Amino acid sequence: MNTSKTVLITGGNKGIGFESARQLGKLGFTILIGSRDQSKGQEAAASLKNENIDAEALTLDVTDLDTIQSATKRIEDQYGALDVLINNAGVSLDRGLPPSQLELTVLRNTYETNVFGMFSVTKAMLPLIKKSPAGRIVNLSSGLASLTMNIDPESDAEKYGVNLLAYMSSKTAVNALTVLFAKELKNTPIKINSADPGYTATDLNGHTGYRSVEQGASIVVKLATLPGDGPTGGFFDENGVIPW
Repeated sequence: MNTSKTVLITGGNKGIGFESARQLGKLGFTILIGSRDQSKGQEAAASLKNENIDAEALTLDVTDLDTIQSATKRIEDQYGALDVLINNAGVSLDRGLPPSQLELTVLRNTYETNVFGMFSVTKAMLPLIKKSPAGRIVNLSSGLASLTMNIDPESDAEKYGVNLLAYMSSKTAVNALTVLFAKELKNTPIKINSADPGYTATDLNGHTGYRSVEQGASIVVKLATLPGDGPTGGFFDENGVIPW
């Protein structure tokens, strides 16, 4: 059985997820790429292997319980435990529409991936994370999730005129998952935190972000490798704490 630390990254075949995988792989982690598309996951794992990183692909659609259960069983059978879960998979479907013009189906589909999918994966993987001596969970959030910043006239959301009900509120809900799971796990070694990677150029925003994936992944890697006295139940970017 593999004895190195394992990390599962949902949506890990591209963007911030893939860069987080690359950086953690360089630190010696065994990388498990969770991907809806099996071939894309395998391509990502092969790319990491070319950099001498121990990596493999798992078919994992966060909205499909069967794939979640299959991935969980495979990790349990092959590794016995999971050291780090990075809940990276997410969608942005608003297409710039203001709240009053949003279709209910868009809101539902956004939550299906960003919130319910994250919950489903976390719940399924938690028994394996509890078997790790120092489990870590990183939930990909966004500065746009901050209610405090959203009412600040000097915030980026105001500066760029961003008002995406489905995406932004789903990431606020992600932060709630972080806080409430942290409360449940407070007497365990597990640490769970929300990460804001900043406005990073990825497929999610049509590569309009001004930050590189290397910059965006930095806070993810930091929270994934927190020491035993590190924080839990928090919301962070690379500069520190973000207000709720």
